[in-house]
Amino acid sequence: MGNAFSDRDAAQAKLAAARIRRSALEMVYRATSGHLGGSFSLCEILSVLYFYELRIDPVRPDWPDRDRLVLSKGHCTPALYSALALRGFFPVEDLSQFRDIRYHMSGHAEMRHVRGVDMSTGSLGQGISAAVGMALAGKLDKKDYRVYAILGDGEIQEGQVWEAAMAAGNFGLDNLCAVVDNNNIQIDGTIEEIMSPYPIDKKFEDFGWNVLCCDGHDVKAVHAALEAAKTCAGKPTVIVAKTVKGKGVSFMENDCAWHGNDPDAAQYALAAAELDAALAACEKEAERCE
Repeated sequence: MGNAFSDRDAAQAKLAAARIRRSALEMVYRATSGHLGGSFSLCEILSVLYFYELRIDPVRPDWPDRDRLVLSKGHCTPALYSALALRGFFPVEDLSQFRDIRYHMSGHAEMRHVRGVDMSTGSLGQGISAAVGMALAGKLDKKDYRVYAILGDGEIQEGQVWEAAMAAGNFGLDNLCAVVDNNNIQIDGTIEEIMSPYPIDKKFEDFGWNVLCCDGHDVKAVHAALEAAKTCAGKPTVIVAKTVKGKGVSFMENDCAWHGNDPDAAQYALAAAELDAALAACEKEAERCE
């Protein structure tokens, strides 16, 4: 932990992302339901946050002074729940409960029953409002925790996002960092085809935000952006992270059909083979950096 991010740290973050991605595939295939495309685009972002940035304690998920993370694009729980399990909030074996009606690990972020989830989300646009409230509460309570919110680029078509953005800028919430998962695809096509939110950076600037951009699959770039966000005083920060929908599985990448589909047996075998190969490569890289 801390500001330094060595080659060893980067290798470990890549490995964690590969494990999150492989776990997400398993969860959705087992449940025959779930959102893979937007989960796969988040894996490096979540690995850096949960393993290097967030001040959290898996033994004390309700620690009052912890950093908070709100997955505003709340349908991407295959990645979020996998990250939480790998970080130690609950046993990895519990991921087999995903979307099973007998249990409480639902398809959208669930704070009442899943340890480590800071806000229940799923109705797009609402998570960032909750994050703004958390950040404002931190200021009023004179706490030093930070609040992070992850939004989809399709999600920011929601008007409530910009009400929240205006409030965050107005109150100078420099303890708030939003990350826009800019994979350019939503359920029905590209975001330009549906309703373009571009230029994302300029819009946030106009609402009084500090804006950073990075490659959302480059763990060093993600870490550097998150660290830079901490140094900005008087403004909330947004990181526009350029990503690939369905990252890691060749036939899923940049295809809106994989926003919410589950793979059949043949597709699962192909996807698992690709992700297993990538995971093995990350394991070798991590070993070299030890």
